[in-house]
Amino acid sequence: MEAKLTLISAQAGYGKTTALSEWVRQCDAAVAWISLDKQDNDWIQFWKYVIASIQEKITGFGSTVGVLLEKGSSTSTELAIIALLNELSQLTSELVIILDDYHVIELSSINHSMAYLLEHLPSQIHLYIASRTELTIPTARLLAKGDLHRIVIDDLRFKLEEGVLFFRDTTDLSLSKEQVTELFHQTEGWISGLQLAAISLKRSDNIAATIQQFKGQQHHISDYLLEEVFQHQSASIRTFLLETSILSRMNHSLCEAVTGHPNSQEQLERLVQLNLFVIPLDDQRNWYRYHHLLSDFLQQILFRTDSEKWMQVHNQAAAWLEHHGFDEEAVDHYLEGKQIEEAVRLIEKNLHKLVHSKTVLLVKWVSLLPENAFAEKPMIDLLYISVLLGIGEWQAAFIRIGEVETRLQALQGKMSEVEWRQVMGNIYFFYSISSYLQKDLERLSTYLELVEKYVPEGSFFQTMGRNRHQAYDIFDDHLAHINDLQAVDTFLLEWINVWENKKEYPFIGFLYASYSKLLYEWNRLDEAELYVNKAIERRDIVPYARIMIPNYISASRIQQAKGIPIRASELLIQLTRQIDSPDFELFMLGIEAEQARLSLQQGSPQAAFDWMQRCGLAHTDEVPLSRMAEYLSLARVLAACERIEEALFLLEQMYRIVEKKDRLRDQIKVLIMQSVMHQRLGHTEAARKQLEKALHLGQPEGYVRSFIDEGPIVAELLTAYMKGKREKVLSAPPMVSLEYVRQLLQAFTVIQVEDKSHKVLLTEQETKVLLLIGDGLSNKEIAVSLNITAETVKFHIKNVYRKFGVNNRVQALQHAKQLMLIV
Repeated sequence: MEAKLTLISAQAGYGKTTALSEWVRQCDAAVAWISLDKQDNDWIQFWKYVIASIQEKITGFGSTVGVLLEKGSSTSTELAIIALLNELSQLTSELVIILDDYHVIELSSINHSMAYLLEHLPSQIHLYIASRTELTIPTARLLAKGDLHRIVIDDLRFKLEEGVLFFRDTTDLSLSKEQVTELFHQTEGWISGLQLAAISLKRSDNIAATIQQFKGQQHHISDYLLEEVFQHQSASIRTFLLETSILSRMNHSLCEAVTGHPNSQEQLERLVQLNLFVIPLDDQRNWYRYHHLLSDFLQQILFRTDSEKWMQVHNQAAAWLEHHGFDEEAVDHYLEGKQIEEAVRLIEKNLHKLVHSKTVLLVKWVSLLPENAFAEKPMIDLLYISVLLGIGEWQAAFIRIGEVETRLQALQGKMSEVEWRQVMGNIYFFYSISSYLQKDLERLSTYLELVEKYVPEGSFFQTMGRNRHQAYDIFDDHLAHINDLQAVDTFLLEWINVWENKKEYPFIGFLYASYSKLLYEWNRLDEAELYVNKAIERRDIVPYARIMIPNYISASRIQQAKGIPIRASELLIQLTRQIDSPDFELFMLGIEAEQARLSLQQGSPQAAFDWMQRCGLAHTDEVPLSRMAEYLSLARVLAACERIEEALFLLEQMYRIVEKKDRLRDQIKVLIMQSVMHQRLGHTEAARKQLEKALHLGQPEGYVRSFIDEGPIVAELLTAYMKGKREKVLSAPPMVSLEYVRQLLQAFTVIQVEDKSHKVLLTEQETKVLLLIGDGLSNKEIAVSLNITAETVKFHIKNVYRKFGVNNRVQALQHAKQLMLIV
């Protein structure tokens, strides 16, 4: 009880569950026990069972977590685990959580959640895990801190004196110490081996001879002893054992349905009396299961000796389970019983539930079914593909798309033309997604042309899940995924022109959002505003939070950049009022992070500090790709709190992630922020290096606002960088054009430069006029270039002269060179 985690790790039959059960009886703390099986290899179901188990001991527990889990697969794992940790931290007394048979859990997302839980587990909560295998959860840090207690095979195996006590106190056998020693040697202290030996020896006429037959490796001993025990049962019990061995859990009614015998309750109780590895699952003894050693052994016999009976009992179990509402377990049994049509029927019946909350199960089932199982049910195939894409199984999805297209081509003429074209349009939409994921915009356009041909009104899958917080929304933002901004520009504009006149086509909202972000990045604010307003004015995007949010955030940033901060804040507030989604809390995480970012820009840091206290994020977190924007906000707020070292630690981790994932835009943003942080710490050389990297990456694509939005300190860094380049004190590579640096300096709405005696503030328009004077243009030519009147040009020139304290163009240009405004 002094450790966060106690791990009991040993192969089957070493008494892990028994040891835990006995310990629980002596434990004064509340104990929540979860016995896991293969059906629990699902993120939602796993955590639902954990919460339900705790609720049995602590009334009212899990109210905040339960709401999130009910929302299905779109629930953010981080948010749910944070909510769970918050509730656990509020408990005033100790709680033990036991996860038995954890080796059945193979899902990486569950293990990831467990790792996060353990990292932040409150001191009054203790986790116990029993597993046949070592954990895939990282435990080195726990071990180093003394937070991990390990119990392994050598701890669990019986010592000789314990073997002697076992035979003396729990069996009717009168064995000599030498005989017990021989048994102990043969089983190597394996308790189940000793238990099986005791059952077998009770029927032996020659104990000494029988003991000599127990030689061999452990699994050979297991098979031999189980065979001995099994063969000595009556015919009726042997039949009962074989036929019910396929059940992961059983009650008398289910057993009767499988065996056809009405005395199943008596048989179960008889097996318990015989100590035949039958384990009650509740205090009322309604539900039981066989020890895994016994069930595995019996299933092997049944499958090997009577394949027809094997399928028959599976199908009888499936029928009972379906009738009693256990559809998921029924599907497994139908599949084992080769009742493919029945399995497909149940999958189809539960399809939408599976897509939203049982994706792992759906993928497993569909992969087990023959290809022709869905020949007449294309919707199952299509939803299966969408699930594969959603969980990141892209290669499997790409292969499946091709297979389904081939099958559907053969169905032309067998389906109505309308239905067939609809299905083919959906297939081409999935092809377009695969092209996008591979960053092939040319092929993406080719497939979108086919989508337009077959389903001009749009595909169901274009908006499916767009009001939910799906895991794959990291690809909604084209600028994050595609590095070639010129190609993105061409692609977005082409398809906006194709779709913008359609009245009910909300999918275009993604394109508007990305195009406005692109124009914003290039500092073409008026155009960016034009396109984002087109999106906000459309009523068809309102039901879809994942389409509205990027558009409103883009609109807010544009207003802030144009010097209208009140409107920028209003847009984010307006956005929160419009979201009507089961995942409202999840969407609010990103919106609140954006509000914190905006409050810093507007000089109101307290709101950002308050956000940091409640957001649940930490600089030591493992940053998910889907939450990059939130953690960028966290880094900014940490820096504003003078916790710059923590901000740099976070940014370094983020840079490794975005570099590995080839996300150019995010690399540039992180590098700029690192440069700013180093400058604030006085690390001028480190600041220059990170800035130079950002300039090198940003120059080919014309990045502008990513630099401007980090504030005046970036202007100072750029000015110093230009000075160093001009004086040739900086290293040559990477090649960064001074013209690019000058363009960035021009783009600052107000450029603040400083000479020895005073500060000089030039507006954006004054700076442009000065640069054009440097290019030798006349007042009239400047007016034409900037699309303003000649009188306005004269006005700006007079202001420049006044601010510089000069009287003519030559003096103005000389002073500008001294201040490095021009080269």
